[in-house]
Amino acid sequence: MRPYPRILGLVLLLGACAPAATVTPSPTPTPTPDTPPSSDVTPVPPPQPEELLSVVPDRWWLLDLERDRVHGAAVDRAYSEILNRKQPEREVVVAIIDSGVDITHEDLDGVLWTNADEPRNGRDDDGNGYVDDVHGWNFIGGADGRHVDEDTYEVARLVAACRDAAGRPEPVTPALCDEVEADLEERRQENQTMLVQIRSMDAVVEQALGILRQQLGTDSLTVESVRALAPVRNDVRQARQIYLQLAQQNITPEMIRDEVERIETLLESGLNPEFDPRPIVGDSYANTAERVYGNADVIGPDASHGTGVAGIVAAERRNNLGLDGIATNTRIMVIRAVPNGDERDKDVANAIRYAVDNGAHIINMSFGKGFSPFKNVVDAAVRYAQERGVLLVHAAGNDAKDLASEKNFPNRYFIDGDTASLWIEVGASAWQGRDRLAAEFSNYGAGQVDVFAPGADITSSVPGDEYEPASGTSFAAPVVSGIAAMLMAYYPELSAADVRRIILESAVPMSDVMVVRPGETEGRIRFGDLSITGGIVNAYRAVQIAEGLTSNR
Repeated sequence: MRPYPRILGLVLLLGACAPAATVTPSPTPTPTPDTPPSSDVTPVPPPQPEELLSVVPDRWWLLDLERDRVHGAAVDRAYSEILNRKQPEREVVVAIIDSGVDITHEDLDGVLWTNADEPRNGRDDDGNGYVDDVHGWNFIGGADGRHVDEDTYEVARLVAACRDAAGRPEPVTPALCDEVEADLEERRQENQTMLVQIRSMDAVVEQALGILRQQLGTDSLTVESVRALAPVRNDVRQARQIYLQLAQQNITPEMIRDEVERIETLLESGLNPEFDPRPIVGDSYANTAERVYGNADVIGPDASHGTGVAGIVAAERRNNLGLDGIATNTRIMVIRAVPNGDERDKDVANAIRYAVDNGAHIINMSFGKGFSPFKNVVDAAVRYAQERGVLLVHAAGNDAKDLASEKNFPNRYFIDGDTASLWIEVGASAWQGRDRLAAEFSNYGAGQVDVFAPGADITSSVPGDEYEPASGTSFAAPVVSGIAAMLMAYYPELSAADVRRIILESAVPMSDVMVVRPGETEGRIRFGDLSITGGIVNAYRAVQIAEGLTSNR
């Protein structure tokens, strides 16, 4: 899953993005969480006691509604009020299936999973088929050390398959071909229009900056110096307004230029059926049963996304560096399978199997796409994980859509009608509170999304020993994975099913709070209609329940 695209903010600034249409959920099977044994838990505080916040609170996702008046996940409170009296009893392994992780990062190098049976010597010492898989594996790299960076969206790959009648795989039917051809054309037109708008915006901003620099007599513009201007000329007044609008939305000129480059790349590769980087990997791509391919470089060419996800889960705690991860006594297994583009079903399935076979207790999957031609292969891998007691945590997506009517893969629903029981689907909540409780970009679903977790403006690790804020359900999912790892570390007698039940049961219910529907600016919806639990994850309450359960065993 790509991070929440900054382009949405830019388009809104241009006034070029209409509110998302309201959709009517279609009938779908509605999974319900199992009810855990009852336990004494601190009473839930009043739903909305706080004022609407205007500044992002520091480390907000770790704070507590009752104690800090912020809708965080109450991680700090769990440690300070309960876990400070305990020691973790188990080392937990969380597999991060993502774009790669900077394993040299100062906040992550001490929490990496290490394959003790695999010294880095160019041989497959443990006999698992993967040479030198010391910290994980890269399923989108080649044996020669090259990597897939940019890749196509699945819709473009399907269009390419449809146009190659002789080599068309069985799942690609004529009906699907009609659908993907129309979908690809719509996406290309939408992005071409967007590119024109963003290029125009870039030009306007550059002109405004030039006027302001001339007016102030300096190349170093600040919000304070620009705000202090009292312009008489219209062009200076307009330039001042543009600059302050951008600053208010935390948009820089560099971000605008990055968006231009991103859309250009998207049109050249991601949405281009003729683009195919897969030969780099060197596998027999059509053979979905193939397990061993790739290389041992788990960083890859762009590890920004995966490094951020890993940091939220388990960055070293209390080391006086950039951030505290949620879980302690946890090791990060790095599995690279997500390019700049859509992940491929074969790679996702193999990544899940690799994680399970190498001892992962939790698998974090912060990615998703709209088509899954080999869903049966992914389903088989999910069943494989479930049968071995591994918890899967998946981000719901960033399209502000209702998953009752919008396709999003992978998901818990098997083709044969069964449902994965060790699965948590996560939407993103925001820090502002009140009617802004649901992040504006988050997918949702009364019967499809299990729970919401903090996912907007989360500051985490990025390559190069740096730290930056980011938003997306991609960053809400690792909050849940981190809480799950916390529970498993301190309460090793809990099964994955227990942990899932506890996380859902302990979510702070906000069902009757009226919030702005994701993707809209004015429409209101009950927060309880956005997920199964109608709540936001809460580590403190989860630990309380775990204490009650384990003390009775």
